[in-house]
Amino acid sequence: MPKKVDHQERRTLIADALMRVAADQGLEAVSLRHVAAEAGVSAGMVQHYFRTKDEMMAFALSVVRERSQVRVTEAIARLGVDPSPRLLLRTMIAALLPLDEGTRDDGRVALAFLAYTAVRPAAAPSLREGTRQLTGFIAGILPDGHGDAAAAGLLALMEGLGVYLLGGQYTAEQALGALDAHLDLIFA
Repeated sequence: MPKKVDHQERRTLIADALMRVAADQGLEAVSLRHVAAEAGVSAGMVQHYFRTKDEMMAFALSVVRERSQVRVTEAIARLGVDPSPRLLLRTMIAALLPLDEGTRDDGRVALAFLAYTAVRPAAAPSLREGTRQLTGFIAGILPDGHGDAAAAGLLALMEGLGVYLLGGQYTAEQALGALDAHLDLIFA
């Protein structure tokens, strides 16, 4: 009887390898050969699951999104029933920031993918849709008088804080302090 192969498991193994390569060496180092070596599989196997680098990148971003969604969902669940909008937003944004070693790799990949889409617009549609959905969700939580512009500002703050955290310019405490100060302005 032939061996059963879990294709999703293999795709995730390859995506995890891609994320390690991207986090350690940057996106420019991502190639079928480098990812295969990191995953401990053949380049042919990588090509079987991902025909192009763009396909690998899109899948890696989807893995980062899934991990982020799990972090956000778990963090919000710990808040209990009916948290305040400010606490809900703070918790969600804090869960998305690269505040510790475990989330820094995902943050590096997400940042690298943002840069990647700046020069490859064809790779950006899923990113645009995710941003649109997140902006709409945040706008729906904000107090009256605030809307899409304030939600976009919060997302820009989150991305900027993420860049500063990854670059070492801010500590986790500084980033959370800046987030709290901005939320205080919105929810004053």
